[in-house]
Amino acid sequence: MIQYTFPKSERLRHKALVDPLFREGQSLFEYPLRLVYRQLSEAALQQAFKIAVPDGIAPLQVMITVPKKKRRHAVDRVLMRRRIREGWRLQRRPLREAIERHPALRTLSVGLIYAADTNIDSSRIHHKIDRLITKLIARLQPATEPTTPTEA
Repeated sequence: MIQYTFPKSERLRHKALVDPLFREGQSLFEYPLRLVYRQLSEAALQQAFKIAVPDGIAPLQVMITVPKKKRRHAVDRVLMRRRIREGWRLQRRPLREAIERHPALRTLSVGLIYAADTNIDSSRIHHKIDRLITKLIARLQPATEPTTPTEA
């Protein structure tokens, strides 16, 4: 049975991971969403924390931001955050599978930033999240060696 829950371990909340995400991360854009991501190996994850890596850091962590500058009213920010979270929760499965197949990747930190001045309906948000995830999976693919045909 497929679980579509959004556990706390998948929420990006450690300052030691959030700050470098926006300083050093790479970006993708699909209006009205900007996706910033950062790949971390086991060694890079250990270097991010002074003492030890806290328990409960999942292979895929996400944070969702709706800037006050774009959506002035709190109800609008909350609405858009909920729509983005729901779209992410339903669309993230292929990305999780791609991370599991990636040999050197310990965790992937992702930030989703809402960039529109108006509220966008859920179906459009879901579609844009799906396109962003597809682009991200294409960027995460490890370089494959050219295969030679096998002799029969």
